[in-house]
Amino acid sequence: MAVIKPFRAVRPPADMAQLVSSPPYDVVDYDEARELSRNPHSFIHVVRSEVDLSEGTDPYSDVVYERARKNLLKMLKDGLLTEDEGESFYVYRQQMGEHVQIGLVACCSVDEYEQDKIKKHEFTRKPKEEDRVKHTLAVKANTGMVFLACRDDGRADSALREATDNHEPLLDTIDENNVRHTIFKVAELDTMKHIRNVFDAFPQLYIADGHHRAASAARAREILRQRNPHHTGNEEYNFFLASIFPHNHLKIMDYNRVVSDLSGLSVSSFLKRVEESFLVEKAPSSPYRPDSKHQFGMYIGGQWYLLEARPGTFQASDPVESLDASILQNNLLGPVLGINDPRTDSRIDFVGGIRGLQNLEEKVGEGWAVAFSLFPTSMDDLIAVADSGRVMPPKSTWFEPKLRSGLLVHLIT
Repeated sequence: MAVIKPFRAVRPPADMAQLVSSPPYDVVDYDEARELSRNPHSFIHVVRSEVDLSEGTDPYSDVVYERARKNLLKMLKDGLLTEDEGESFYVYRQQMGEHVQIGLVACCSVDEYEQDKIKKHEFTRKPKEEDRVKHTLAVKANTGMVFLACRDDGRADSALREATDNHEPLLDTIDENNVRHTIFKVAELDTMKHIRNVFDAFPQLYIADGHHRAASAARAREILRQRNPHHTGNEEYNFFLASIFPHNHLKIMDYNRVVSDLSGLSVSSFLKRVEESFLVEKAPSSPYRPDSKHQFGMYIGGQWYLLEARPGTFQASDPVESLDASILQNNLLGPVLGINDPRTDSRIDFVGGIRGLQNLEEKVGEGWAVAFSLFPTSMDDLIAVADSGRVMPPKSTWFEPKLRSGLLVHLIT
């Protein structure tokens, strides 16, 4: 069963939500965060507190985490954030264009994460994990949500839509990307019990995004447990803030690649090598977005090509090897371009689909050698990999819209 718990949210007043709400810490770079920090009320001052220190400050230094704590306390003191009196569930509705997704905001169990009842599909990187551990311990809060999915048969969707129909919005804001974020508070005991029963019935949940947040919550819990001689298992640090969406609500966009050089090959020699594993033809449109799985767009020398994986180049029955990111890696990026570890190789960069295919053309125009557009990974693919106990290649999924930070915060001590 999926253990979920209501919590006392720390949140902005309704009239300040627009000013307080910020992007998650990991989707903006330093310059973008610095620009957002021009707004003195933005929660970016908590999740990326290095923006308030001198340029060049090590973002992983103790002074950064200390500043985050001070900034959070100041927001509480100034009334930019207040703590709700009682424990509640919250429903989070996001609208991006015509796409709408509705999730439950609750606290999930660290125990279930460690028992693999909350399933992963990515490796975490220790430096990023350590950063979030230090941040969590310093601010004594979950300042961002773990983005979870449940394999829904319609019951979760029905319960969440009923909650939005029967409650007035608590918070309602539109972000810099014109995405609308609406929060509803659910505090009635009968409604909370119904929601809990619906979500308790799911045998497992799946991390869509936020692997480092979940891993750091588990590590922070272990540290706090060791510090607490009266630990019971019911303390708030045993739970982490999450937003749980029905799997069929979620929108995964393409996650594309650019490579800086052709590993010493001429363009003609490179194309011949590509033809060993892919059918290659000029793309029917420019820029080219693949129409189906196992097709790829490739932009090189001002020309878009359509690549289609040849039979026998992958195992169709294998949930990982049949992913398009794996096919491209195993048949082209590795053997042809020599990129054997895309997690660490500086010759490759990843471009989320939200930036558009024109961004791939721009990067090649700036000097990158070749770009690849991929067909989006599906939620069924993600669930199949997670259920197998394995992980996807890096940068296989790009979810939109992103969850905002600062709208709901969970204090852990």
